Amino acid sequence: MTATQTNEKYLINAQDGTNNIERATISYILAVSSSKTCETVLFVSAEAAALCIKGGVEGLVSEGLESLADLQAAFLQNGGKIWLCRACAVAKGITTADLIEGVEIAGAPDSMAFLASGAKLLA
Repeated sequence: MTATQTNEKYLINAQDGTNNIERATISYILAVSSSKTCETVLFVSAEAAALCIKGGVEGLVSEGLESLADLQAAFLQNGGKIWLCRACAVAKGITTADLIEGVEIAGAPDSMAFLASGAKLLA
């Protein structure tokens, strides 16, 4: 069963980036796993915002875990969506030109609408 064949939806909240690569990796592991069979959005905020910019995940590996670059690529290949928090993008001076392909800037209303449509929250 693919993500397009199931009604299950997940919103995964990712807040960690280079400040805690292990936690960032775990968010991406959840996202990759979920996106194999379910519609999945990774809502990225705070320190994780840096993972959305070009080159942001390069070389980031937590000991014993898969690289963030590989996980991010797998998530996007599975059809997962990455939403960068609009307020965080503004605060950090990130523009759409800075983003990797597959990332869009989205705000709280987008997340709330996705949750209201039946998505479950994983934080």
